[in-house]
Amino acid sequence: MKALVLTDYHDLEIQDFPEPKIGPEEVLVAVKACGICGSDVHGMDGSTGRRRPPIVMGHEAAGEIVRVGSGVRDWAVGDRVTFDSTVYCGRCAPCRSGRVNLCDHRRVLGVSCEEYRQHGAFAEFVAVPQHILYRLPDGLDFHRAAMVEALSIAVHAVARTQLRLDDDALVVGAGMIGLLTLQALRAAGCGRIFVTDLVPARLDLARQLGADEVFQADRADVPAEILKRTNGRGVDVAIEAVGLTPTVQTAVACVRKGGQLTLVGNFSPKVDLPLQAVVTRELTLHGSCASCGEYPACLNLLARGAIRVDPLISAVAPLEEGPRWFKRLYEGKEPLMKVILVP
Repeated sequence: MKALVLTDYHDLEIQDFPEPKIGPEEVLVAVKACGICGSDVHGMDGSTGRRRPPIVMGHEAAGEIVRVGSGVRDWAVGDRVTFDSTVYCGRCAPCRSGRVNLCDHRRVLGVSCEEYRQHGAFAEFVAVPQHILYRLPDGLDFHRAAMVEALSIAVHAVARTQLRLDDDALVVGAGMIGLLTLQALRAAGCGRIFVTDLVPARLDLARQLGADEVFQADRADVPAEILKRTNGRGVDVAIEAVGLTPTVQTAVACVRKGGQLTLVGNFSPKVDLPLQAVVTRELTLHGSCASCGEYPACLNLLARGAIRVDPLISAVAPLEEGPRWFKRLYEGKEPLMKVILVP
């Protein structure tokens, strides 16, 4: 089969690659669409330690089952499916408590690190265990279905935040996850939603997707602007979707006393947290990792058009053009959002 292989850091090639062999409880999926995740772009230079060559990356995908293992039940050749990016064991303590995203034996499709190598979906075929499969609703095409993994991260972050109807919210970072979080907050019943970012094109998208007001972080004192609009209180909740010291500090400064901050961005492994502000204002901090059972709800939201992803899809291109699109995304000179590759 044809696959896009990270053969060395910064070096992606289309290669003839062995077709995956499936186990008794696995299916073989013909990949129809696979999105390029920011973690793939950041990982291909070796900085994250989670994309060690050689590896077939890709975990935001949808396709059609073409083969089933002998122990597979409830799935058949021809089923249109997507799948979780996390391969969880189902047996450890976190899994048994329903927190499969925290599985002690968690593996992520398209990742190779010190502990494991799990080839992903930038290929004609990918092997997937049956317990992480989800059936696509009728009428939901493969391109939009490939957005469900990113959406599930946003919906999980919102679910981790204990919202009350009509809460004021701030989204810090208008990248892919931030813009999906904006829409998930609206679907969850938030009142006013503010968004801040550095990139004007992203803020324009935020307006288009339902933000009440946006602030360009290098041209506005965001905490001061938030306080003006909330009678000096601050927002009830903030979701930080970047993961850098300045953005985390902005989020903390914008939350009211007794408010909540959910951290989903992790661009940097460490940040300087304004501890005294968190303690003396008794803020509640939530960490949010991947997703945990939100796929069915997300697929329904996509199928109903309650979450709009078309404005976030910058390009759909053949898998063979993958190296060029990765380079463009890595260089960051264009206001690109999601690029979907089609094997």
